[in-house]
Amino acid sequence: MTTSLESTVQDRLSKRFDKWDTNGNGVLEASDFVGEAVKIAGAFGKSPAEAVQLNDAFQAMFGYLAQEAGVSPEGSLTREQFMDVAGKMFQSGPATFNNVLGPVATGLIALCDRNNDGVIDGDEFAAWLQAVGVPAADVAEAFQKVDTAGQGHLTEAELLDAIRAYHFGQLEVELLG
Repeated sequence: MTTSLESTVQDRLSKRFDKWDTNGNGVLEASDFVGEAVKIAGAFGKSPAEAVQLNDAFQAMFGYLAQEAGVSPEGSLTREQFMDVAGKMFQSGPATFNNVLGPVATGLIALCDRNNDGVIDGDEFAAWLQAVGVPAADVAEAFQKVDTAGQGHLTEAELLDAIRAYHFGQLEVELLG
């Protein structure tokens, strides 16, 4: 019997698969992860050359997922393989999750941190969420939900916690678009 939490995790990972399958061929390949980095960079008005850090992070994430699924880095992941490996990664705890997704959060911060202070303030967060398709009217509330420390900015740790909380159904703010 599937619990509500398991169902939420599965639903959100399935949605993530669909978003990352940028070429729509039903499998995830390294090129899909490059496409995702390019798409995010473009949403910020940045060229792929300005998103090297994010691209490298997405490539490393694909490498991890492929390795865990027993797939060559030049190969592809089926939805079932992705769901299995990503589900295990999320459930293995913060250490594995942070090792895999930490570089993605760092790359995202690098793209939207306009004043280069290493954190994302409310305006930068608004630009980020609008770039990934969140309506402007929803951004302020989303920032309040994610800024758990109430400091008026988001650290990498807060972003990782929010991404993990989203996938476990504990937060309704999808940060990766």
